[in-house]
Amino acid sequence: MDDFGVYAVFGVNGPPQKLLSAEGSSRVRVAVPPSVRQVVLFSSGRWGERICVNAELSDSDRMPITIGKLTPYNKCLSWEQWEEETWIDSVTLNVSLEGGNLSTEPEVIMAVKEYTPKDTAAPPAARELHGKRKREQTAEEEEGNDWTKRREEEENTCPNATTEKTTPVRKVRGQAKGSQKLFASGAETTKLKGAGEKGAAEMQGTVGRTPPQSAVRTKSRQAKAPTHTAPLASPSGRWGQTLCPIDAQTAILIGGQGARMQFCKDPMWKLCTEDVSWVAAETLAEGPTPEARIGHTAIYDPDSRRIFVFGGSKNKKWFNDVHILDTQSWKWTMVEAQGKVPPLAYHSCSMFQGELFVLGGVFPRPNPEPDGCSDSLYIFDPRLSIWYQPIVTGDKPSPRSGHSACVMQERKIYVFGGWDTPVCYNDMYMLDLGLMEFSAVKTTGNPPSPRSWHGSAVLSDTKFLIHGGYNGNNALSDAFVFDIDTNSWTEVSAPELSVPRAGHSIITMETAGHRCFSEEDEDADVNGGRALLVFGGGDNEGNFYSDLTTVAVEELLGAI
Repeated sequence: MDDFGVYAVFGVNGPPQKLLSAEGSSRVRVAVPPSVRQVVLFSSGRWGERICVNAELSDSDRMPITIGKLTPYNKCLSWEQWEEETWIDSVTLNVSLEGGNLSTEPEVIMAVKEYTPKDTAAPPAARELHGKRKREQTAEEEEGNDWTKRREEEENTCPNATTEKTTPVRKVRGQAKGSQKLFASGAETTKLKGAGEKGAAEMQGTVGRTPPQSAVRTKSRQAKAPTHTAPLASPSGRWGQTLCPIDAQTAILIGGQGARMQFCKDPMWKLCTEDVSWVAAETLAEGPTPEARIGHTAIYDPDSRRIFVFGGSKNKKWFNDVHILDTQSWKWTMVEAQGKVPPLAYHSCSMFQGELFVLGGVFPRPNPEPDGCSDSLYIFDPRLSIWYQPIVTGDKPSPRSGHSACVMQERKIYVFGGWDTPVCYNDMYMLDLGLMEFSAVKTTGNPPSPRSWHGSAVLSDTKFLIHGGYNGNNALSDAFVFDIDTNSWTEVSAPELSVPRAGHSIITMETAGHRCFSEEDEDADVNGGRALLVFGGGDNEGNFYSDLTTVAVEELLGAI
């Protein structure tokens, strides 16, 4: 007998309510009562050939507030109202099953059986609670209009000024003039220092597989989110994700955030550069997957063949957890580490001799203090599962987030740029891993302008690349190569790198060709070789990219 079922608990006192079963519809929609502040979704019974259960909390316009997924290895989800800023009223829970023998019955619309304890006072009226919440939001919006005051009180909130586009962008028909900003204020109300996740209002954005020049026009003012969609063939548009190579022709994409500041429903993908194909990988791995997040880091250890995911943030949540993906067994584990490390986002993480070197980043402080930027170096030892702070001498970098760090010649880490509101940096520091000594690097040539959330990649033993980023007003598209032998900067140009973007991922891998692969492309007939791969990011004008662009490393080095 098939005893599989999916259940939900609405509120702390609510009884479990069965939503899906082995027989019956594979899709259900439930209107969440306004008095409910928590929702827990879980499965029970044998999964059999079932793949996953997609869950989505959506608002009155059927736009997603938050998403999640049950799998045979992750059988429980929970949401609380305080975590989601757009969870106000008229919230709907949409649940759909994938895999197995799916029923052809239509979607079922259900009502929640509310529970009221006997002999207890009734809770305050929901309308009163929501009315108070709306008044508070109005006050926040009025305060957000005072630019000077906001700059003084929120040290690391990125500007919400109108940005001047550096390339033509085709506007979506009916798009609001104040389109969604990548680095604006209000979407993540943690007052995130240097995170740039805030927006004065949640506006719609264009999520494209390609840069905005080929963005598709939409007829309606705002598209409704379907309750059941076909599986994606490639990742959705996003920024703030990680792309981590695990061998010469394979990389793993984790996390990110897309249009309307929603965390991606497809948080994990496997990229094969041999044929430039994507495979959805969330359900391929066993064990508890990391919660959706942005501003985290993912680093691969070739000796143990494991990926280490650390930190990041999600709305009002901050993380200091370490998740490990074993790429041989495809199993996730969460480390119960000893030692102390603060919750961090938009930090850098480098691998050296099997240890993780975490530098800088944003960390939360109790309200009403603004969140802070760190200048500390933390090291995680996977063998002992312990965090420690080394003794470091010399001239270390000032507190910052959104910077880059490149390990060169397995003995030096070069730190460039970053942000600590209201200052963007373009300085360079070097950490000697043998002496554990920082020093400021005096550079020559034409350096990059101050920026944060740029992309970086090692091109050779002596050279690394800096591309794009955000300067406090605009997303950038320029590219520079730094030579550690001469401490000199050289600006390079390539048509493939001409689109302004920030929060994107850059890696170097072996690939079959060097070009921009999008939905309209056919197989490329070009020679293979080592290439720079650029994925995702956003332009701070409401566009989030899902294109994969490749540039030959030899071409970039030859331009110096």
